[in-house]
Amino acid sequence: MAEKKPLKITETVLRDAHQSLIATRMTTEQMLPIVDKMDKIGYHAVECWGGATFDASLRFLKEDPWERLRKLRDGFKNTKLQMLFRGQNILGYNHYADDVVEYFVQKSIANGIDIIRIFDCLNDLRNLETAVKAANKENGHAQIALSYTLGDAYTLDYWKDMAKRIEDMGAKSLCIKDMAGLLVPTKATELVQALKESVEIPIDLHTHYTSGVASMTYMKAVEAGCDIIDTAISPFSMGTSQPATEVMVEAFKGTEYDTGLDQAKLAEIADYFRPMREDALKSGLMNTKVLGVNIQTLRYQVPGGMLSNLVSQLKEMGQEDKYEQVLEEVPRVRKDFGEPPLVTPSSQIVGTQAVLNVVSGERYKMVTKESKKLLSGQFGQTVKPFNPEVQKKCIGDTEPITCRYADLLEPELPKLEKEIDKTKNKIAEMQARLRDLEKQKTELENTDYVAIARSFHLTPQQLAEFLKSQQAAPSGDGPLKKQEDMNED
Repeated sequence: MAEKKPLKITETVLRDAHQSLIATRMTTEQMLPIVDKMDKIGYHAVECWGGATFDASLRFLKEDPWERLRKLRDGFKNTKLQMLFRGQNILGYNHYADDVVEYFVQKSIANGIDIIRIFDCLNDLRNLETAVKAANKENGHAQIALSYTLGDAYTLDYWKDMAKRIEDMGAKSLCIKDMAGLLVPTKATELVQALKESVEIPIDLHTHYTSGVASMTYMKAVEAGCDIIDTAISPFSMGTSQPATEVMVEAFKGTEYDTGLDQAKLAEIADYFRPMREDALKSGLMNTKVLGVNIQTLRYQVPGGMLSNLVSQLKEMGQEDKYEQVLEEVPRVRKDFGEPPLVTPSSQIVGTQAVLNVVSGERYKMVTKESKKLLSGQFGQTVKPFNPEVQKKCIGDTEPITCRYADLLEPELPKLEKEIDKTKNKIAEMQARLRDLEKQKTELENTDYVAIARSFHLTPQQLAEFLKSQQAAPSGDGPLKKQEDMNED
């Protein structure tokens, strides 16, 4: 009998699945009622934070992402929580200074994150070092993700070398991040076997169903030695999301890789999310364009989140009919930009530029500031050089940088702390001024009341009754309107 090697499952429904299918619009209140049941499944981890959740929570859902994390932490008592972290970009689209990266990692772990999946959109490992060191310092699990992509530069030797450098950097596990569903079954076997020869740390495979081969890819990857796979509960699976959790659990049932997860319990999770899917389809939040499969993905190399963004951008412009043209333009822009993997933020940069190239009718007639930053080296080093003509047209005579961009950034926290202190002092001054004015007002009112009492020859008892009656039914001018003024405030 073969030695048992139970496959571990990371559930993505609370992050990547709804990011890929409904533009990260699932609210905290929609998540919380099912947390207790999810906690009893036995997942390796639940991916629930990071990626676009931070941005979407603030901009569209009007939620506090930190409060979401704390609530999920309170609910998941037995399950590790995982987040996606964009290296030096943290959860944004531009590089931050090292001190901000370190602080964000520390706060993420302090508020409930166990596993931080760290990646760089260009696979420039220089942009991952600070986050990895910070995670290890906080006793978190630093997982480095290699953004998988296609191109003649991305050989098995390239991936093996990167994996070894990642292990040496201090990562506790390695993720193959196949954001567009580009990894086909036979290549998965080759890649995982090669990585297993290079490193000792566990290997996690993350893919999307965009091209239609993801389930088969998982099967071959696991047989080759992959330790963990990312899946999504069925109502939020397939299309640009991950393969269905229940399907993969069943596929390995009775084998040496049997996950041991209970299908009856998984069915309860699916039943909870199914009405949410139906509502999203009815409202149009879940667009049918992202639900099918398209083998042409292998040519376009467009990840799920990028697809939904392209659809959204073209819809806002009233240019949905140019969808196919934009898809064809994407690989051309990618080649001009040094053939980077298409993952946030490089996917957004390339995708938006492709949209502008098509809609404007002239390539690079309009250039985004992010495209200029990429072409000037601010995001890091690409595996291939930029198209020199495109680079010249976009950034002119600007001298590109070759160092790690964060090395050029001054620490940001001291400046922010000074601004905070300045603001606090200003607030304290205003509060003191307010107290002084209120004191002056009270003194004036007391003088008026004494004058009234004297003019009417009121005893102290009569004055007290008078003031009581004014408070109960305010009328008149001056001091007799005190209660009314307070009500208006």
